[in-house]
Amino acid sequence: MNTNVSDAGRGPAVPPKPRAPAKVGQAPWVVAALILLSSIPLAGGAHRLSQLAGGTAITPANARFFASPLPVVLHIISVSLYAILGAFQFVPGLRRRRHAWHRIAGWLLIPCSLIAALSGLWMTLFYPWPVGDGVILYGLRLLFGSAMFLSILLGVAAIWQRDFAAHGDWMLRGYAIGMGAGTQALILMAGEMIAGPPSEILRALLMGASWVINLAVAEWIIRRRPARPARTAAAVVSHL
Repeated sequence: MNTNVSDAGRGPAVPPKPRAPAKVGQAPWVVAALILLSSIPLAGGAHRLSQLAGGTAITPANARFFASPLPVVLHIISVSLYAILGAFQFVPGLRRRRHAWHRIAGWLLIPCSLIAALSGLWMTLFYPWPVGDGVILYGLRLLFGSAMFLSILLGVAAIWQRDFAAHGDWMLRGYAIGMGAGTQALILMAGEMIAGPPSEILRALLMGASWVINLAVAEWIIRRRPARPARTAAAVVSHL
């Protein structure tokens, strides 16, 4: 549209309307969907903790956890807090109108996310491989675990520089990687229902695809946001 005004009698050009923010009514559905997505791995983590606490018989499948329980306990607790508390960072009202809550939640989420990433990397490097894992999945776990850790560090660096837009983007990417276990549970379940138990290579590819899907959704959310000032408090629209 041509916005030049050539006649004095014409009124001023009307600027285009800004993109409307996400509807507040969508927030409960987003939170519910994220918690539902994480429910399967969280249930599995709770079951693992009960095994470690209840003296379950040691088998080849769980021997590595009994031999070194601290990393898996830290991982389960930190991931559980990160998944549930992080989901509420998608509520616009909590981010924009309750900055104190957002800051307090952020200071809890940052150590949880770093512990989750580091404990996951430790287990990948030092636990014996379970049946069904292989070199490809080993490499993917190292890659995405490192990417999650780096994303959180970049998000922290951005907030110290008062770059709220970059902070939100990097924390969203880290959260997307952290939620990979939920997507993997769904994709592996669907794949097994369609084609039976996957081979080692197919299982690795499906799990890698889950991380890629989550990151693609995160990038889509980031790209469709309206332009935001990077260093003003009013621009705090970060997801984490």
